[in-house]
Amino acid sequence: MTPAIPTNAAIDTASVIALLERGRTLATPMLRAAVARLAPPMDTVAAYHFGWIDAEGNPAHGDGGKAVRPALALLSAEAVGAEPEIGVPGAVAVELVHNFSLLHDDLMDGDEQRRHRDTVWKVHGPAQAILVGDALFALASEVLLELGTAEAARATRRLTLATRRLIDGQAQDISYEHRERVTVEECLEMEGNKTGALLACSASIGAVLGGADEATADALEAYGHHLGLAFQAVDDLLGIWGDPEATGKKTWSDLRQRKKSLPVVAALAEDGPAARRLGRLLAEDATKSQREFEDFSEEEFAVRAALIEEAGGREWTSREARRRHATALQALEGVDMPGSVRERFAALADFVVVREG
Repeated sequence: MTPAIPTNAAIDTASVIALLERGRTLATPMLRAAVARLAPPMDTVAAYHFGWIDAEGNPAHGDGGKAVRPALALLSAEAVGAEPEIGVPGAVAVELVHNFSLLHDDLMDGDEQRRHRDTVWKVHGPAQAILVGDALFALASEVLLELGTAEAARATRRLTLATRRLIDGQAQDISYEHRERVTVEECLEMEGNKTGALLACSASIGAVLGGADEATADALEAYGHHLGLAFQAVDDLLGIWGDPEATGKKTWSDLRQRKKSLPVVAALAEDGPAARRLGRLLAEDATKSQREFEDFSEEEFAVRAALIEEAGGREWTSREARRRHATALQALEGVDMPGSVRERFAALADFVVVREG
């Protein structure tokens, strides 16, 4: 697919990959130790979800995700002059919350594949997906609070607020699937909660653990919030036009789930023939059962995707990704940090918006 920001942007891919790998390397031992506290079989189910074992329990090296959130947590510690290791408990906590949400989202959305493997509920059943998600959620606060410091209490408060907003966003997302129309403003609010809140926390939690004042933490959160909206805008583009080989999901994934994502909402907000025809089709779709909807042909989904693009939804979403990317970088201007750290924040933002999966 076409990247959401211009391809001539200077993307320091090697630097970002090293940053993401550092996050995995430093956070994984504590993450594994936290998961090992879970009672059987939840420990095994969680290990499968994280890609550490396969469905038969054999050691595996599955795709554990991009690890953007742990990378941000460590980088934010460095932004206030602390060693990256100071941010590790924060990195683990946000990763636990993120994966709690993935376990539950996959079940609620009926997604059978994540990271090119069967999802937990498909392999181990819905009950285990719910229980393990709940357990990861509880572990996140445990990992922080057992530090026993005032900074840990502040970090936990920010993480708890971000988690509540994440859940608010998921509730909004589900409710919007059953509405005929959703405004662009409502969609942005939902995505700011569902994706932006935890990325905002990730971008500040290491700094808080490193003793940052509230103004600094708030500025870093603003960076993460806008980066989250840029990230989600790209995700919405991938949810319709992404390559299944890169995304690990079916073609037209979001259309199959009737998601009111940004391209759809932006297209419906326009006043033209394509938008009107799209509106009529989606209104008809809303009257169908999920079984009927899943029987649609590839051509029927392709028609809807073409109408979204013709009405301007794809281009609007690409512009929004670029705008949020720029706003995220502007939020860093008020933070006094080493130049090398600022450069890595910028490189990570570029990487998030240019990805293809």
